[in-house]
Amino acid sequence: MTPDAAPTVPSYPLAELCVLADLPPRTVRYYVQIGLVDRPEGETRAARYGGRHLEQLLQIRKWTAAGLSLDRIRELLHGVAPPPAPRVRAVGSVEVRSHLLVADGIEVVIEPGRAGLSPEQARRFIQGVMAAYQQITQEAAPAQPPQFTPPSRRSK
Repeated sequence: MTPDAAPTVPSYPLAELCVLADLPPRTVRYYVQIGLVDRPEGETRAARYGGRHLEQLLQIRKWTAAGLSLDRIRELLHGVAPPPAPRVRAVGSVEVRSHLLVADGIEVVIEPGRAGLSPEQARRFIQGVMAAYQQITQEAAPAQPPQFTPPSRRSK
């Protein structure tokens, strides 16, 4: 290779890319259509795919094999940070929970630390739940039906 020659960038037609990625052409086209894989260079049968496309497809295959949804894969590919991993609940660990008894049969369990709520936010949440319950029960209370007077007691 001469020093002036640029290294060749791999370029594949759809059929070759599918063999390398071990995916059907229909799946690759679908991934391009929904934006998981970048559009190829060119159109129709002349479309060419490069190493970047192959890397994207292999990454998608890895994540789908791990059980991730296509929506989650889209988030990961476009730089959305993954949610924080849940803390492991170890034997002997101490957790603080608040139990809010809204009414008979309705209880809300709040773990402010796990939910990332400050004490003030937890208080506001509790007040909001109680206000919502009160509003719902007041709306649902049936109006008093009119009293029925039997015909024999009606005045003439």
